[in-house]
Amino acid sequence: MKIKHSKYKNTGLLFELLVRQITADTLNGGESPSLNILKKSFAKTELGKEYKLYETLFKTKNLSEGKAEITLNAVLEATRKLNRSALKREKYNLIKEIQQCYNVSEFFKHQVPNYKGYAAFYKLTEIYNSDKLSETNQIIDNKITILECLTERPISQKKVKQDLVEEFAKYDKDLRVLTYKVMLEKFNGKYANLNGGQKEVLKEFMNSIDNTPRLKEIYNSKINEVKNSLKLHAVQVKDGATKIKLLEVVTLLKEIDKGSRISNDDLINLLQYYELTEELNKANQ
Repeated sequence: MKIKHSKYKNTGLLFELLVRQITADTLNGGESPSLNILKKSFAKTELGKEYKLYETLFKTKNLSEGKAEITLNAVLEATRKLNRSALKREKYNLIKEIQQCYNVSEFFKHQVPNYKGYAAFYKLTEIYNSDKLSETNQIIDNKITILECLTERPISQKKVKQDLVEEFAKYDKDLRVLTYKVMLEKFNGKYANLNGGQKEVLKEFMNSIDNTPRLKEIYNSKINEVKNSLKLHAVQVKDGATKIKLLEVVTLLKEIDKGSRISNDDLINLLQYYELTEELNKANQ
C-alpha cells in the first residue's frame, strides 16, 4: 500500500496555513477568523497534541545522525497514543470551518517552509498507524527526508527587529527582499504620499506575499490595468510626440510568465507606472 499526502489532513500544514492567514488578514486591516479557528481547534484537542509532535520534530535542528534517528522514532511512537477517531473528526470540523470563512483553493496556495518535511511526516504517521502493509521504499524515502531536516545546519541571518518581518524571513530570496523593502518603507512612513492606485498595489502585494501564483495574478492584472489606462490617454493626447512615447511605454509593459519570479524591481516599476497614470489624469482634467 502506498500512502498519498493530503494537505487537508496534515495537521502541521493546517496549523502553519492558519498562522499565515492570520498575518494576511491582519495586513488587510480586518479581524481574522483564522485566529478563533486556531484557538478552538488546537487548544486541548487531539489536533493540538498531534501538532505538538510536528513542532517537536521540526523545531529541532542541527542534530547528529544518531540523535536525529532517535528523535524521529520517539515522535513516531508517540503518534500511536493519539485518539485516531477523535483526530479524524476534528480535522473534518476544522476543514469545514475553513471552507465557511475562506476560498479553500486560495487558502491552500500559501507557501509553507519545510512543506516537504511536513508531507513526509504525515505519510510516516499514516503508515505507522495502519494495519496494512506499506511499501518499504516509501518508508525509507520519507525517513531520509525528515532526517535531512533534523541534521540540517542552520543558516545565519541578520537579526531583524520587526516581528512581522521576521515571519517573512523564511520565504525565498526574491520575495523576502521584496517584502523587507516594502514593509520597512511602509513602517517608516515613506509611502504617505502615494496615490490611490499605488496604495492598492502595495496592499494587494502585502496580502499575497507568500502566495506566488496569486502574486503573479495580481501583478499581471495591474499591468493590464495600467496598459489600458495609457492606451486611453494616448487616444486623448493631441501632441504627436507624447502619444508616441505613451505607446512605447505600453509596449514595455509585460506580464510575468509562469516560470518567472516577481522581483523588487517589478514592484517599483509598477508603482512608477501608476504615478505616470496619475499625472496624466491630472493633466487631462
